[in-house]
Amino acid sequence: MIYVTRREVFSASHRLHNINLTDEENLLLYGKCNNKNGHGHNYILEVVVCGEINPKTGYLIDLKILKTIIREEIIKYVDHKHFNYDVEFMKGINPTTENIAIAFWNRIVNKIPSGKLYSVKLSETENNYVEYRGE
Repeated sequence: MIYVTRREVFSASHRLHNINLTDEENLLLYGKCNNKNGHGHNYILEVVVCGEINPKTGYLIDLKILKTIIREEIIKYVDHKHFNYDVEFMKGINPTTENIAIAFWNRIVNKIPSGKLYSVKLSETENNYVEYRGE
């Protein structure tokens, strides 16, 4: 089994806010991340595909194809956008890093032409990241 990773960087903003909580509860839970106007991050997205190498090509997956999938299905919708207002596939979802990673997985899981999507890793800061490996 081999694992191939494609890394992309994008900038986006969000506000962590649970509509089922009061403003006071949200502020207590999310602190400065509950800022009414949101706040931004320079995210790092890593998509990992696993499988066997194709003996004809020597690739598991052509990284040009993986790059195109990630950019067309994710990056063009989120780069320099506000997750709460601008990203249709995040409507009604509290845009925690965990929820964003799951949404990204769902956008591309059925688009991988060879191998299998293994994980989506999303870094919000250089110290904080989540990794999702499917259900």
